Amino acid sequence: MTDFTREGRDFIVSRFNPSHRQLFLTSEATPTNGTTKIEVYFGHVELMFLRPFYDGLHIRRATAAEFGVLHERHSIPAGDDAFTWMLERDGDSFVVASNPSWREAEYALMGDRQWLYDPSQPWPPEFPAESGLVG
Repeated sequence: MTDFTREGRDFIVSRFNPSHRQLFLTSEATPTNGTTKIEVYFGHVELMFLRPFYDGLHIRRATAAEFGVLHERHSIPAGDDAFTWMLERDGDSFVVASNPSWREAEYALMGDRQWLYDPSQPWPPEFPAESGLVG
């Protein structure tokens, strides 16, 4: 299983589209974050328990014990255990959604492009970028 870990980066809940059930977490390029922009995308969102700001992310599947607690507390269906993603190493934030994906690129190379997840723009872009799938 592949986790997504970015310690020491500030992430915010940047966009949520309820009609398409899409959630985006973003880490902008800043003097403390470095020179890249990172976006994490969750599709088919069923349920989420979020904070507006994160000091680092560690996206991973919920353990059996964590899912048991979430199942009881939030009535998450038992079959959603494989789609329950914890956002922190030891936190309570989670998202029930399809496998998250991420994209990262040097902010200076993005030009006038505002988002890495922009359906009107080609992917991969004309500038160097990295991407991956969690899980």
